[in-house]
Amino acid sequence: MRKRWMLLSKKWRCCEVWVESRALADFTYCNDDYRNTIHIDCKEGAALRLWGIGQGGRDRIATVRSRGYCSRCVSRCSGDASGGSLPCRFDARWSRALRAIIESEKPDIVIPEVEAIATDTLAELEQERVATIIPTARATQLTMNREGIRRLAAEELGLLTSPFKFAGTFEDYSAAIREIGMPCVIKPIMSSSGKGQSVVKSEADIETSWNYAQEGGRAGKGKVIIEGFVDFDYEITLLTVRHVDGTSFCDPIGHIQVDGDYRESWQPHPMSETALKNAQHIAESVTSSLGGLGIFGVELFVKGDLVYFSEVSPRPHDTGMVTMVSQDLPQFALHARAILGLPIPAIRQLGPSASAVILVEGHSENVAFGNLENALREPDTQLRLFGKPKVAGKARAKARKVSAAVEVSL
Repeated sequence: MRKRWMLLSKKWRCCEVWVESRALADFTYCNDDYRNTIHIDCKEGAALRLWGIGQGGRDRIATVRSRGYCSRCVSRCSGDASGGSLPCRFDARWSRALRAIIESEKPDIVIPEVEAIATDTLAELEQERVATIIPTARATQLTMNREGIRRLAAEELGLLTSPFKFAGTFEDYSAAIREIGMPCVIKPIMSSSGKGQSVVKSEADIETSWNYAQEGGRAGKGKVIIEGFVDFDYEITLLTVRHVDGTSFCDPIGHIQVDGDYRESWQPHPMSETALKNAQHIAESVTSSLGGLGIFGVELFVKGDLVYFSEVSPRPHDTGMVTMVSQDLPQFALHARAILGLPIPAIRQLGPSASAVILVEGHSENVAFGNLENALREPDTQLRLFGKPKVAGKARAKARKVSAAVEVSL
């Protein structure tokens, strides 16, 4: 029996452009007249089109579809829905709207990709057996909130982390900085991609960092986490897969982050045997506690053989985009297999691989990428342009080693 899927995705992005994309070769992509696309009901055997969802969501749906399952996506952005998506507009933080759309569509499995979502409603729906939440409603609740996952790791599981404090008022925040010391990192308890994150290096930064964190949180103003600096040698993402036969690990992925957002990643990252075992122990401890099936991106700091837990994402990870060239089973295929209850007998790493970001800065609704013919002359490379329809500040697309060769015009 086929199962019905629902992916609660980030804002839809139109006019996606892919170059040398084997993973999605069977898809029809959007073009200038995407608004005229006919909406197709998600029935068995239906030919579904995916239009402009976040690239991670697109790859997940591609993998699931290739295994014979129906899928639909829900977005809060109107005007570019299509076959395979629900032509509606709602914010996933709205409990009533979230419940209504799930009860109406009756999916077997719900995969939350958007961070700002009514997690309490997901927990209720899971408890009522309306649908299975991936990986679990509890995992979604804890990982959407830095306080929940940090307290789980440090206080319940006793794992090594950076020193930290939480504060909901400016007075408590200032006191926490005095206790932890400077420099320290300030983050909203609910944010992603570096939004609201800053470093307090001196007294002059304290108020500015507080205000920035209040502006950058997904849920608006609220609590922040104050983290002491860890003198680490490097940081990694350990992609951890919970599946029917147990827990498997991808080779460690090294990465560079700037302002909380990744710029480069590579696999494998060299580690001592002891450090790798410690990393796997932390990753398995956290993911086992969260439960469910699927892939988790576990972020870790490493100092010698010591490993510190940082954060975890219950879905494919941005640094894991490198697995599209570095592994026989990319992170999206691993995620789909795990959720579907299919075996994962082995994960084969194909050799040293790397990914790099094309960072676009400025303001434009007419972004163009050029010089691709020269960028692709580099052997053994792939270029993927995710084609956001507009740029407001910073945007990004992923490529491997060839980002410097691509010319961007606004």
